[in-house]
Amino acid sequence: MAITHPDFTIGVEEEYLLVDLDSLALANAPEGLMEACKSELEDQVSPEFLNCQIEIGSRVCKTIAEAREDLKRLRSTVAHHARAHNLAPIAASCHPLADWRSQTHTDKQRYNDLQHDLAGVVRRMLICGMHVHVGIEPPDRRIDLMNQMSYFLPHLLALSASSPYWQGQDTGLASYRLTVFDNLPRTGLPPRMESFGSFERSVQVLVDMGVIEDASKIWWDLRPSSRFPTLESRICDVQPRLEDTLTLAALTQAIARMLWRLAIRNQRWRIYDAFLVSENRWRAQRYGTTEGLIDLGRGEIVPMEELAAEMIELVAEDAEFFSSLPEVTRLRDMVAGGTSAERQRAVARAAREGGADEKEALRAVVRHLIEEYHADL
Repeated sequence: MAITHPDFTIGVEEEYLLVDLDSLALANAPEGLMEACKSELEDQVSPEFLNCQIEIGSRVCKTIAEAREDLKRLRSTVAHHARAHNLAPIAASCHPLADWRSQTHTDKQRYNDLQHDLAGVVRRMLICGMHVHVGIEPPDRRIDLMNQMSYFLPHLLALSASSPYWQGQDTGLASYRLTVFDNLPRTGLPPRMESFGSFERSVQVLVDMGVIEDASKIWWDLRPSSRFPTLESRICDVQPRLEDTLTLAALTQAIARMLWRLAIRNQRWRIYDAFLVSENRWRAQRYGTTEGLIDLGRGEIVPMEELAAEMIELVAEDAEFFSSLPEVTRLRDMVAGGTSAERQRAVARAAREGGADEKEALRAVVRHLIEEYHADL
């Protein structure tokens, strides 16, 4: 019997923050902005939990080239209509200066319910993420690959880190976003599941008790999507640069196919205890790419440059299959050039050395983030 090759289609969701071009402070999305965006992008754009946020979602794409064109169109349209209101989007997971206490949530039933259910925890959710969907059938295969792919979540987080600042302070972390998000229930690394049926039964226990209405309230770093036949990676900080978004999406797609290749040969990636993978998740959150991650097979901390080279070699066949090898090999450039968190700190440091006070240095970071959002459009 012929082996069925999953589609491995991809879809990318990104959340942006809106800033005022004069003050560089966060600004609520005017009703006219959302209307103008929706008139062009229809259901590919939507409000997010906070009024200062806007979310886009790509079409279902077969290749990274398709995703590039769609995301470029989405980013450009949001930027164009924002400019008409003297606003600009930034694609960073935290605004360097903003105070969550000053923000208001979007008046929609879904978000009103979240406000009620999650209380003070959700009010701090002044964060933005990036999600990558990979189309995988059948459902049991999604669970099998989820169990194995969890190993690589810290690597994706480390590469994506874009949130070093919180409320005007350097947190010392590369991804502060995750410390905020982890306060929500049903977050973190996914538990090991035996089958899609076991996943559905576990979710149904909470649904039957009225704790949640459906699986969309499961917010693990990697989960079977509640709406699509996909495995959804939710670990990444959102990327200021479009090309970095595409590299992370290409890598996610290639890792999924690499694990599928192992599976059809009766092989698999070793599944390590979540306690050990969580240690790598913390290292990625704290250091990004600067201090390396633990190679659990070798039992040592390995520099990110070496890990990136190993990952490229590991998924080269799969990236070739998807015609995304150029995007995947950009991993080397991403590590060498530093994460967004490192670039943000460099901008702030340069501003301080030029005589700026701390607030003005962080305003320089916001200007830098606006420039990076527009750089690849």
